[in-house]
Amino acid sequence: MDIATVIGFVLVTCAILGSIAYGGAISIFIDIPSIFVVIGGVLAAIFIKWPMEHITNLVTVFMKALFFTPTDLKGTIEEIQSLAETARRESVFALEKVEIADTFLKKAVSLAADNRPPDVITSILQLDIDAMEERHKQGIGIMEGIGADGPAFGMIGTLIGLVQMLQNLQDPSAIGPAMAIALLTTFYGAVIANAVALPVSNKLTIRSKAEMTKMNIIVAGVLGIVAGENPRVIREKLDSFLPPSERNVEEEVA
Repeated sequence: MDIATVIGFVLVTCAILGSIAYGGAISIFIDIPSIFVVIGGVLAAIFIKWPMEHITNLVTVFMKALFFTPTDLKGTIEEIQSLAETARRESVFALEKVEIADTFLKKAVSLAADNRPPDVITSILQLDIDAMEERHKQGIGIMEGIGADGPAFGMIGTLIGLVQMLQNLQDPSAIGPAMAIALLTTFYGAVIANAVALPVSNKLTIRSKAEMTKMNIIVAGVLGIVAGENPRVIREKLDSFLPPSERNVEEEVA
């Protein structure tokens, strides 16, 4: 579970509800027609913009911001170095017998053990990287769309409320409450966008980039193994993907 995301949701919920409760009753911020306009409008926009097969994955995409397996770049580099040592000590064909948990790394090592040319290995693995990036872009795009549509439908709801209010100007005492209800749709839209959709899309973007970095590390490492490079040289190359504080100590001393 991503603790940072959970903390963020808890903090924003406490901040909004605490501010509302401090200034008055929470019930005055609940208006069914306003909720219907914003939530219904956002859902309608999602169905219009995206194919059904993408929409059915929306919950899965959102949950990836909460539940995920951390990308251990350093651990991946160490595993590749171990594989390189095995290939150097025995042969590249011996890698077929090594147990590998990561699916992409296992595929890359299998291609190397099959004695595929480096350009073939690169092209096959790059197709996997491109396909993964495209899948991630779809999920991120939906969340970004929600972030844009929320405030838009909030404004539409506000305009509807203002038109209804202006039709009733003969009762001055009703103007204030009517204006407050009209502004609630803007409030709902802003909360959906800035407290949920846009932060989640940003988190998913970060996770996607980390996954792509890991896959690029695997490609570079396997190509080094195929080329017969020294495991230490491979490690030094792959450490360039890491921040200086996480790189191999021996490399830094050298």
